[in-house]
Amino acid sequence: FGSPALSSVYKFSACLCWIQSRISKERFSFHLLDSLLHEIIALFNSFQDFLAFIGTCHSWRTAVSTFPSVYTFSFPPLHFKPDGPYIHPHSGDIKPILLSNCKWQLSDPTKKNLSLVCSVPENSPNAMHYLGCSYGYLIFSYEEHCLLVDVYTGTKVKPPKLPPNNNLGYFCGIGILTAPLISANSRLLLFSRVSMFEWQVGANSWSEHALDLGRERIYQIVFFKGDIFAIDALMRLHTIHLTPRFSMREVPIQWEFLPINSWLVVCGDMLLMIAQRSNSGGLGSSFKVFRLDFTVEPAKWVKVEKLENIALFVSLDRRDPTFSCMSPERWGGKSKCIYFARLSEDPDETWTSAELGQLVPENAIHPMFYGMSFPPDCGLLSNQWVFPSLIYGSG
Repeated sequence: FGSPALSSVYKFSACLCWIQSRISKERFSFHLLDSLLHEIIALFNSFQDFLAFIGTCHSWRTAVSTFPSVYTFSFPPLHFKPDGPYIHPHSGDIKPILLSNCKWQLSDPTKKNLSLVCSVPENSPNAMHYLGCSYGYLIFSYEEHCLLVDVYTGTKVKPPKLPPNNNLGYFCGIGILTAPLISANSRLLLFSRVSMFEWQVGANSWSEHALDLGRERIYQIVFFKGDIFAIDALMRLHTIHLTPRFSMREVPIQWEFLPINSWLVVCGDMLLMIAQRSNSGGLGSSFKVFRLDFTVEPAKWVKVEKLENIALFVSLDRRDPTFSCMSPERWGGKSKCIYFARLSEDPDETWTSAELGQLVPENAIHPMFYGMSFPPDCGLLSNQWVFPSLIYGSG
């Protein structure tokens, strides 16, 4: 990843940079407008193109920070694969991860022959529970300790000590950042069964807020149109507001079915749910996509008949981020397709894909995915999709 090949976008970028440097030598004032640079960014087909662009010059790297949203990138996220033997999710008691042995491999779906091996930096707390991944950072906690690790650089951030007896790791806690870590208003939120712990990045202490969920755990959290949405073990959807004071409200939803598995995905101005449903006769299952319609009361999940020009990316562990990608054919992907990061002993099959509505054999699904009543082992760091933190701003 450190020496990306000269792609067509990189060559075009280099030419523009050469023109800019030549004009500068002639003592003319010339700068490429951010709008033009954004048009170049929109042409990226891979993370390699992104690296080549930000490595061209400082002003071009700065232009990335004004690019609208990560969801407008037309290249796929990187695949994150823990380094180590396959571990079945339900392997017994929940045990912390030994970070001294914690390594992972990042690979690009567009260039499978390129990969990067990373690890947790030395002098880190050794035994930690995994709570999720957000804005390019792995989130760990153990008792009163918390740790953020950049998936791409391996650098770490240590928040202040957590309140004692928080029960985050032992009861499948979930962690998420509200904004990129470099943002002024970034907060780290950690959820146990009964409390949410909030850390304003840079502050010296945590705030604790009681949750009224009947001791059910939160499975997934997404950000949609400026609001925080959380779904719990009973498939209830909640909105969370942090200002002017903490509040949590259940969103009334009309349900016509209950899926075996489900994943929330933000796709532009739509909040989508990928639903796995069993077919009659035990012939397998299929995946369908629904859009949450907020224009009716109660809100309703409406089937999306056509998911044109879009691919979706999800992971086994719903605490990990989900992504959507426009125009996947540009990098060799397929529209109307869901890419699943999965656990596998076969190094050549670290992810799989399924087309919407396509019948998938039962034995191909159950080893990978588990229903709401059977969450993955919280001690397991599983395969997932990630965008490195540098995607979210130049810093």
